[in-house]
Amino acid sequence: MHAPMQDLFDATGADVGGATQFAEGAWLLREFALDRAAALLAAVDAITARAPFRHMETRRGLRMSVAMSNCGELGWISDRRGYRYAPCDPRDGRPWPAMPPVFARLAAEAAQAAGFDHFVPDACLVNRYEPGTRLSLHQDRDERDFDAPIVSVSLGLPATFLFGGAARGDRVQRVPLRHGDVVAWGGASRLFHHGVLPLADGDHPLLGARRINLTFRRAG
Repeated sequence: MHAPMQDLFDATGADVGGATQFAEGAWLLREFALDRAAALLAAVDAITARAPFRHMETRRGLRMSVAMSNCGELGWISDRRGYRYAPCDPRDGRPWPAMPPVFARLAAEAAQAAGFDHFVPDACLVNRYEPGTRLSLHQDRDERDFDAPIVSVSLGLPATFLFGGAARGDRVQRVPLRHGDVVAWGGASRLFHHGVLPLADGDHPLLGARRINLTFRRAG
């Protein structure tokens, strides 16, 4: 049974920029990362030169459509053994690239703007979406401490972020995301289901037919 959906801005009013709270503890920070986009993308290039994008495998042996890399003390990985964090890249056994200062500052400032002070992420998932790529509804449950928020940064092509509730069948909001937007959620909504609709085709001035998502977490 599919969860019912509603468009965030059809339901709550016009999208006029700035900060929009769309669930308890969940905020859309419109264009929050826009002035740092070039620096963020340069850092992504350096990270993926060391730890290239790859399509990980699920527990059931399926290939994920989103290409992933990591930086920070811990990196999220998936294979037939399950989902987990690891300090080293399984590709070569080397530690993940260090988290760039521009990443850590942005994550902390966005978390603070959403009401979560003193956020210090130790993991950043670097996700690459291409047209048709999607992320099914899921919960972020692999972290040890659920007190810290999740901070998600969108760069490149626009996407539709899905944000549901604690149960998979709860109503799902569709949150339109553009280049430079940040979503931060925690507290009451920390374990809410979320995902991304299939990415539409397009041509972004900086990234072409791609979207890069940075997801910051406190995993350890």
